[in-house]
Amino acid sequence: MSFALGVVMDPISQINYKKDSTLAMLLAAKHHGCTLYYMQIEDLYLSPGSARGHMRSLDVFADPDHWYELGNAVDTELSSLDAVLMRTDPPFNMEYIYATYILAQAQREGCLIVNDPNSVRDCNEKLFATEFSQCCPPLVVSSNATVLRRFHAEHGDVIYKPLDGMGGTNIFKVDAKGNNLGVILESLTAHGRTPIMAQRYIPEIKQGDKRILMINGEPIPYALARIPSDSDHRGNLAAGGTGEARPLTDRDRWICEQIGPTLKEKGLVFVGLDVIGDYLTEINVTSPTCIREIDAAYNTRIGDQLIRCIQSLLDAR
Repeated sequence: MSFALGVVMDPISQINYKKDSTLAMLLAAKHHGCTLYYMQIEDLYLSPGSARGHMRSLDVFADPDHWYELGNAVDTELSSLDAVLMRTDPPFNMEYIYATYILAQAQREGCLIVNDPNSVRDCNEKLFATEFSQCCPPLVVSSNATVLRRFHAEHGDVIYKPLDGMGGTNIFKVDAKGNNLGVILESLTAHGRTPIMAQRYIPEIKQGDKRILMINGEPIPYALARIPSDSDHRGNLAAGGTGEARPLTDRDRWICEQIGPTLKEKGLVFVGLDVIGDYLTEINVTSPTCIREIDAAYNTRIGDQLIRCIQSLLDAR
């Protein structure tokens, strides 16, 4: 197995060696004989009739003091690569959206993009989950304060969150007393101009917000439960939560069965589901993480599984 693989990512010099999922993918690709090329989002550009990139050859190492080396830069068509991993972290801003248009052109020219840039652009990570209402807790999406207050009156404990956040940023829990609800709604909705999500609070968050990784519609059999600290309601590792790898439950597998075929149909090859208790809360399609933590607990070698999947997708062409 060997193919030319590009990666679009944040500065590789600044990653967390022990935790970075993209590095796990790249180490696996090297193990399988792939030739690697490195780009940042600003290196992508369109020339008439062609998606191009300023890219550098890349070598990676399982060494916490020296995990990468970059070669000379070249300016060439993205279609000269067999596949590209789009692994730039959110925020999902206009720069990210413009990058998906460039990558979509590369895909039309024959390069496999993981994940499909058209689907990444279409599938907001919080709104996409609502397409699977049988898996979700009670929720509402609105910018209207009356609608959002009515939801709180009905459910008591409610989580309010922006539709474009990450890492637990700007997620508010409002209990039945409704303290500060007015200012929270004003801030999150920009005084009624920006839709947000209200979601019934799921008390099982205390046992962990599970990240389930999916490869081409099939789940890795273990999840990482991100458990909130005693002083916070959020399980996100970036918000101070701690991770504990666990086998999937029967309910987790059922949720995966509901979502898997749609992920495969949309070309969403590597995806992270967020599940609290019995409920799906988000579908992460941009740059899901937690590979290293699950691998460390169960020797799952998720990066190897992903690279073999990409090879099979290339072979099917």
